[in-house]
Amino acid sequence: MESRVATRTKFTDNRRVRVKVPASTANLGPGFDSLGMALSLYAWIEMSESRTGETVFRFYGDGMEGLPADKSNLLYKVAQLVFDQAGVNVPELEIAMYSDIPLARGLGSSATAIIAALVAANALIGSPLSDDDLFQLATKLEGHPDNVGASLFGGIVVAAWDGEAAHYARIEPNAKLETLVAIPAFELATEKARHALPSQLAMADAVYNVGRSSLLVAALAGGELGLIRHAMKDRLHQPYRAPLIPGMTEILERATEFGALGSALSGAGPTLIAFVDADSPSKAELEKFLQDTMRKEGIEAETLWLGPCSSGPKVLVEKWDDLSAEADRTLPERIKGELAL
Repeated sequence: MESRVATRTKFTDNRRVRVKVPASTANLGPGFDSLGMALSLYAWIEMSESRTGETVFRFYGDGMEGLPADKSNLLYKVAQLVFDQAGVNVPELEIAMYSDIPLARGLGSSATAIIAALVAANALIGSPLSDDDLFQLATKLEGHPDNVGASLFGGIVVAAWDGEAAHYARIEPNAKLETLVAIPAFELATEKARHALPSQLAMADAVYNVGRSSLLVAALAGGELGLIRHAMKDRLHQPYRAPLIPGMTEILERATEFGALGSALSGAGPTLIAFVDADSPSKAELEKFLQDTMRKEGIEAETLWLGPCSSGPKVLVEKWDDLSAEADRTLPERIKGELAL
């Protein structure tokens, strides 16, 4: 994108920005690359102009150790896109990140990082870019709008992208909607999961998915939770990805027998997600079914009960002059009260 301002200026106003961004689940079964929902699992990023004249990274949380700590890092490159778009020059940054979102598990970790960096960089320079500007940038970076839309706007997002512009509509999640995720103890790269998909699709399967996806959107918008079990079925991607995830087929076929409203592969996987009525008396039974099914296949999986997250990023802007008492505290120490127990 061309910079909005021809003359590049420098403006951070001695700020440090902290952003909290929700994870997301995408597709929701039939809505391939078009449906996403924010979840109550989070990543935090802090960003400021470097006080030493050199770019510095600090990463905290499981799986973060191998991330690049130089200017090839995604967070840095995304921030520079914002600065370039706004015509602002901030070449050296201090970036800290903590995440509860497991990497390469189908819970939108890359989309969350993109949104966190976009929002933090924008806030650092006074928020010259609109939410739609950030959404367009994020969609082009991620390649599809479902995860980034959910993490940016919160709630349930129905989105479309034609390669040039992304459009979305947001649905407020039903107050009784809850989710159970089963996170297998192995990673599945999105690229590998996409390579499993066919290059062509039968017309009958395309029509099937259009109908199910439309029904799911209507059910979620109208609070018709009883329709979810019929609407979350899919012929477009899940049957082709099932061989990559032991136990997936049985869980998708039988989860409703154990109290689920419906179930799906979360994003590209390997995480599986079940939608549940918050008042269901079968939660323990459903959780045991998911764990037992994965274990039967030799897969250990962590299960988490997560609610939909109705809000997008939370932003805190501080001045370095006011932070002397926090100089030696790490990011996890500063956000300790917000972390999952």
